[in-house]
Amino acid sequence: MLPILYVNLDRDAVRRQRMEAEFAGLGLAAERFPATLWTALTDAEQSRYYSPELNTQRFHKPLVNGEKGCYASHLRAWQWLLDSPHAALVVLEDDVKLKPEFGAVVEAIAALPAGWDMVKLLGRPATGKREKLRGQRPLTASSQLVDYARIPSLTAGYVISRSGAEKLVKSRLPFGRPIDVDLRHFWENGLVIQGIEPAAIELDETSFESSIGDKPKGGLAARWRKFRHKAAYSFLNRLHSR
Repeated sequence: MLPILYVNLDRDAVRRQRMEAEFAGLGLAAERFPATLWTALTDAEQSRYYSPELNTQRFHKPLVNGEKGCYASHLRAWQWLLDSPHAALVVLEDDVKLKPEFGAVVEAIAALPAGWDMVKLLGRPATGKREKLRGQRPLTASSQLVDYARIPSLTAGYVISRSGAEKLVKSRLPFGRPIDVDLRHFWENGLVIQGIEPAAIELDETSFESSIGDKPKGGLAARWRKFRHKAAYSFLNRLHSR
């Protein structure tokens, strides 16, 4: 079994207890990975992770502290993998439930031949939307490995390989977008992202109580920038998904 990290803020003890119960229920070992509290970082550490200049270029509004801390947490998890002897790593946020087939799916992903960087364990159906796919093939007796036509934005759970961690640490330090948006821009760093159908995890009810905090909507100028970024993304995604 691959190593499993679940990202959890020190203050979120209830989520931590629930996640430990999830792993115990499936007989799995997992390690709590302390999430980054952005306000606890020094100015130098914040500048290493987040670039206001990149944010202005690549996103329609500044990130809130919770978004920055979330991204920094995942970056630290990717570096954890690179500092370890492991070939791949399971990363989970602390607002998910594990389905009974979770372990079998992770083992099947670990056995895949080289060439993949990240396999998402949860996709659009979790939010009531249909997945946009280019293809799929069997992974286990009850699940398919899918190739996305449009990568979903959820980062609640995924398996990442060393090659994926290397690409992301090299290309996303510093970052300017939220992590879920950045991962979708696969053509910028050659990231190979696939997914699982049906999902191997599901969102817990606590996912509706985000630990990231409220995100300001912004004014008319921000909405116009958002429209331009979305249009550019759609064009480039279609171009590079061929």
